[in-house]
Amino acid sequence: MRAIRRTNTKPELALRSALHRQGYRFRKDYRLDLDAGARVRPDIAFTARRVAVFVDGCFWHVCPEHGRNPEVNEWYWAPKLRRTMERDRAADAALAAAGWRVVRIWEHVSLDDAIAAVTAALYDVDSGGLGDVPVNLGEAPGDLGDVPVNLGDAPGDLGEAPGDKDEHSGDLG
Repeated sequence: MRAIRRTNTKPELALRSALHRQGYRFRKDYRLDLDAGARVRPDIAFTARRVAVFVDGCFWHVCPEHGRNPEVNEWYWAPKLRRTMERDRAADAALAAAGWRVVRIWEHVSLDDAIAAVTAALYDVDSGGLGDVPVNLGEAPGDLGDVPVNLGDAPGDLGEAPGDKDEHSGDLG
């Protein structure tokens, strides 16, 4: 498990590079110490606009489309994955309470859709929350209503699954 990356994953790097090419500037893996003593580390943080972006792996964050229950050592993995989901919900709630907009993107989402979700959240913040751009672009179990922008139901594959790397040229991987 030491080889599992917490930061700089392929989907995160692809999204950061694309956002940077479009002129957006942000902090990566930036620790936010929130009022209630909560500490959150979004993958990408737009501090001035108070937008936090998380690029979640399908296995680790239990994607409703690709997440699966491990058959081996279920006694270990089930509680671990449940705690990850609970931690995600707690981070979303803490960020929302502190006035942050949360964008959660699954690793299998295409790069174009991921960029659209982030720019929609930034646009909505810039327009005072009254923009014409939709705020919630997809839903996954455990969402906190319309607080986070959650892009998880878009077709496509990140390319991290074996054999799928070259199938989708516009995906995050």
